[in-house]
Amino acid sequence: MPRMLTANVQQIRAMVASAEALGVPPGSAMFRQALRSVALVSEEKMATKVDHLKKATRWSDADVAIAVSKWPILLRWSKETLQRKSDFLIAEVGLEPAYIARRPAMLSFSLEGRLRPRYYVMRFLKENGLLDHDRDYYTMVLFGEKVFVEKFICPHKEAAPHLPEDYAAARRGEMPTNFRFV
Repeated sequence: MPRMLTANVQQIRAMVASAEALGVPPGSAMFRQALRSVALVSEEKMATKVDHLKKATRWSDADVAIAVSKWPILLRWSKETLQRKSDFLIAEVGLEPAYIARRPAMLSFSLEGRLRPRYYVMRFLKENGLLDHDRDYYTMVLFGEKVFVEKFICPHKEAAPHLPEDYAAARRGEMPTNFRFV
């Protein structure tokens, strides 16, 4: 971070203290990201960012503390981006805000490119008896693209021949007609 090279020792100590105050210990893998999130940001601006985060995601103070300690990058995203993803995950997918707070990396994925298309696939497969109803949405989101296609698209080509094209269309932002929900 070039800005840290020009900061004086007191500013660096303040950044470290701010990162630690977010619940990110100096030895953790996320500490560098926490430093980037708080670098040269006033306490007032940080409080405003946390407030925006709470409003956009419907999180409690405890939820914010958990999410930011796990994924401090959240503080660098716009309220609108967080709001759209949170609204989708809560209203359409049916996830609880606290569930999302414990898995904040989920918010790092593209709404149009990953979150929504994979939800459509999961819902389609479950409603057609092709996927166990206990399958967790979060685990489906975490898979890389190649593994996701191999595990959830390819095995169902015979039962759902349009699934690959429908998934591709959903990734382009289209709502395919073959994703029919009951």
